[in-house]
Formats: sequence, C-alpha cells, structure tokens
Amino acid sequence: MKIAIGADHGGFDLKKTIVGILKALGHDVTDFGCHGTESVDYPDFAEKVAIGVSEGIFERGILICGTGIGMSMAANRFPNVRCALCHNLYTARLSREHNDANILAMGGRVIGAGIAAEMVKVFLETAFEGGRHTRRLDKINAFNRC
Repeated sequence: MKIAIGADHGGFDLKKTIVGILKALGHDVTDFGCHGTESVDYPDFAEKVAIGVSEGIFERGILICGTGIGMSMAANRFPNVRCALCHNLYTARLSREHNDANILAMGGRVIGAGIAAEMVKVFLETAFEGGRHTRRLDKINAFNRC
C-alpha cells in the first residue's frame, strides 16, 4: 500500500518508529518530514500528506503531532480527506469500518509506541463496512461542494 506520513517535532520520534514498522510490513512509504526535533509548524506537514491522499497519490496517510488534534484539523480541510484522530485500537478500527478514514492522526505525546504500532496495523488492515455508512459518507462528501 502507498502510504504518506508526516509529523511535526512533537511527533518526530513516534514517526521514526512507525516508518520502520510500515517498511517492515512491505508498504511503500513516503516520509514528508519533519526530520528532527526542532520546532516546526504542523500545518506544513498535514498539507503535504492531505494533498497526496486527496489527489489519490497515496491510499492512506498517517499524521503525528503532540496531540494529533492540530494535524487532524488541518488535514480535514482538504477534499476527499477523512482524517480520524485515534487514541486506541477501538477508535482506529471504527474509523475505518464506519467512516472509511483515509488518514490516521495520532498524538506522539499522548500514546506510546507499542499501542501506536498496533493502531497503524489495525487502521491499514480494516476494511470499510459500507452499507448504511456509505449513505453517511455521501453526506459528508457533499460538504466538499460548499
């Protein structure tokens, strides 16, 4: 799977761990940065990942900042992006099953590397259920016309 990943300084360490896991699982990973712990602006990295997912260049995206809140807010400004801020396996699974989320946002200062790694696996392996959820996503997608 083609995956875009990005982080600010608050998510840098967790991003390094996740990139290694994604590559070990055989995914094609594009790392949009950041590449160190010096303070940077999270919207710059959210934009790069969100554009790639929005335009269909990447199948999924992962964004990590200190809490995940800023990244998710920024990413969801782009058409066709459904970025879900998740903190556990349940929300990661439901974000895919019910919401067909295509970007996972996480907080590098909120969750540990072990649970984050499991969340990424669940996010990538879980299929969208469709059915009644499709109708709801159609309503969300209609917002892009506003």
